[in-house]
Amino acid sequence: MFKETINHMINPVLDRFKDNFKDLTKTDWSQLDKIYADNILFKDPVHEVNGLVAVEDYFSNMSAGLIECRFEYLDQVTSDSTAYLKWVMHFKHPRLGKDVIDVRGVTHVCFNEKIEYHEDFYDMGAMLYEKVPIVGVITRWLKSRLEY
Repeated sequence: MFKETINHMINPVLDRFKDNFKDLTKTDWSQLDKIYADNILFKDPVHEVNGLVAVEDYFSNMSAGLIECRFEYLDQVTSDSTAYLKWVMHFKHPRLGKDVIDVRGVTHVCFNEKIEYHEDFYDMGAMLYEKVPIVGVITRWLKSRLEY
């Protein structure tokens, strides 16, 4: 635990990363070159995006229309060139109702001076499927059938 705390305190790459994604409604996507390498590979449960320009476009499009989107970082484990960050994303989008949606996830990043690999893991059902009227009813029904 102590090692992770020290790595967190002295790792400017991770600090810049977390500062950048703290509030997506205030992020300047044209500044991603300060944290990502030109050859960045980004993955999430829906997409795989290669290259800095494509990642800038992806994040810019994904954040369009958000009323609120902030990350609360809960924990992290780091080594010299890899980190896992546990978080909760709190977001609100007009197409998904009036409530703030909370989604738990983990980010895996690999880096040297900049991040070269970024993969997010999260529950798409909690994020989206359960919020869409017809799909949400079916998703919630299926989940209840799988519970003990």
